[in-house]
Amino acid sequence: MDPQQTAGFAGFLAQTDALSKTILVVMLLMSIATWYLIITKSITIFLEQRKSARFLTAFWDAPSLAAVERHIGENHPEEPFSHLAWHAISAHRHHLGHPLRSDSAKLAEAGSGAEFLTRAMRRVIDEDTSRLESGLTVLASVGSTAPFVGLFGTVWGVYHALVAIGLSGQGTLDKVAGPVGEALIMTALGLAVAIPAVLAYNGFVRANRLVLSRLDSFAHDLYAVLTTGAHVGDPAVIVPMKPAATPQAASSLAKGA
Repeated sequence: MDPQQTAGFAGFLAQTDALSKTILVVMLLMSIATWYLIITKSITIFLEQRKSARFLTAFWDAPSLAAVERHIGENHPEEPFSHLAWHAISAHRHHLGHPLRSDSAKLAEAGSGAEFLTRAMRRVIDEDTSRLESGLTVLASVGSTAPFVGLFGTVWGVYHALVAIGLSGQGTLDKVAGPVGEALIMTALGLAVAIPAVLAYNGFVRANRLVLSRLDSFAHDLYAVLTTGAHVGDPAVIVPMKPAATPQAASSLAKGA
């Protein structure tokens, strides 16, 4: 780094007061939280997309729901689609083993089997939606407040410049250069913190919207499969999930994601 730049930034830190240093610390914490969420959520979304693609391919190539259930039971669901399939199959199997009645002792089990399955799938989708949206509030808050935090520092720097002019009685450059420079730096730091947060928020919202749209479509298909006579967990009754499964279909789930 250029020694003059180092001296300049050191001089900026030396001339700032306690309030300005507090503003700098707040913006630093905002920036750290923003980049932490950007990195962790980007990695999570990338890995889940790959796992979801492999699971959907294996799901629709499976010979029966029994094979799907065995596969998910051996590999704990780690992404939204396998998570939804696991809970939907479990709810369907529960209904087959314990036919539900309208006068059930538990409100959670009231209604028909189709209604119970719908509630179970909706609950899982709501849980995945909440998980996907975690951290977005922080990004939205940083993106909307960081410019104003920097603007507050800007106003404080201009105030120092006016005080310097008032005390000296003359508005020479050497009297106002430091406070005005401090004000401009605060503005730049506020924008530098806010812009990545806003871009990341918009990107994650779009990615989540696409995932939830695909998850909703998969939920409709899964509901149709489960409510049209498919049997779960009964090795003696194999209901094909595809009209013409290839010879490699039966082993696709065993290979795993």
